[in-house]
Amino acid sequence: MKFVISSSVLSARLQSIGRVIAAKTTMPILNCFVFDIKSKRLELTAADNEITLRTYIDLVESDADIRFAVNAKTIQDAIKEIPEQPLEIFVNESNMEITVEYQNGKYNFMAESADEYPIPPALNEETMHVNITSGHLLNAINRSLFAAANDPLRPVMNGIYFDLKTSGLTMVASDGQKMACNTLVDIKVEKPGSFILPQKPATLLKNILGKEEDTIDMAFDGRRAVFKGTNFEMNCRLTEGRFPNYAGVIPQDNPNIISVNREALIAALRRVLIFSNAVSSLVKLNIDNGKMRISSQDTDYSMSAEENLLCDYSGTPIKIGYRGPFLLELLNNLPGEEVVFKLGDASRAGLILPTEQEEGEDILMLLMPMMIID
Repeated sequence: MKFVISSSVLSARLQSIGRVIAAKTTMPILNCFVFDIKSKRLELTAADNEITLRTYIDLVESDADIRFAVNAKTIQDAIKEIPEQPLEIFVNESNMEITVEYQNGKYNFMAESADEYPIPPALNEETMHVNITSGHLLNAINRSLFAAANDPLRPVMNGIYFDLKTSGLTMVASDGQKMACNTLVDIKVEKPGSFILPQKPATLLKNILGKEEDTIDMAFDGRRAVFKGTNFEMNCRLTEGRFPNYAGVIPQDNPNIISVNREALIAALRRVLIFSNAVSSLVKLNIDNGKMRISSQDTDYSMSAEENLLCDYSGTPIKIGYRGPFLLELLNNLPGEEVVFKLGDASRAGLILPTEQEEGEDILMLLMPMMIID
């Protein structure tokens, strides 16, 4: 049989779903892509033991339906070297030989049967379905994933917690020192539900959503979740366990409100951090009478730095310390020109949020302070 496909489209889709394939696997068939052609449409599949990722491509031409598996590295490396042009791909069904013909040459390699390729479990009858615009889901993942932990002893902290309530969908990630909390207020459900999406499928989803423009159908039960878009479908295993009560750690009465330019603060932090202690990366913020003084020092090497920024604050003087790289991460994942700090005292978690929330979203970041020893 023969089918025709664009080289650039095939290469892009192979690279996109190929990220799911594990470096080492106990099932050799999982080192392959599955090509499944039905009615002039190609369904490409890649998987590891917990995630199955599919993408769909309309073919230029196809004269039969067929299903086969091809070694992922072989076809990825071969196709990405071909400039944009139609590829004519021939499959000898008797011996599974593949011939790829292009403008100046051809490739020959062997495929194999896809009969042993695992099929992901279907969701059970208690499945919940939610529709989310791809842009909102992408923003929420981007603003959450950086805060997830990497702790083998607490796997529930190593992903994004999806908390569905009648008031909206809240996506939370935390490593115990910082927390990102993003609520999509336009998402409405009749009954609550929740799940923890591990880091790997969350990262894969982030890479795919940038190329999707339509609504994403999200479905989940107690063990698995399925995300469907126009050109892809991801079925993944969820993290089992109970996520901590994130709402209980958000302070409700931090009285000191400081507003400052986000980009100016990021730039100042980057400069000041050069002179901080390499182990602690401590940065001190002194806020008083419309001015924020940012400072750091490394007594081991007799280095220090200090910068002053204008801010909007007229309360009592505040002095608080943060791990500089953590504060930078939070600021880089917040939108808008200005951010607001809501602080209590030097021992309480500080809230950081944009001055103006984006439409349909409610974004909040939390950062634990460090002890300051003067």
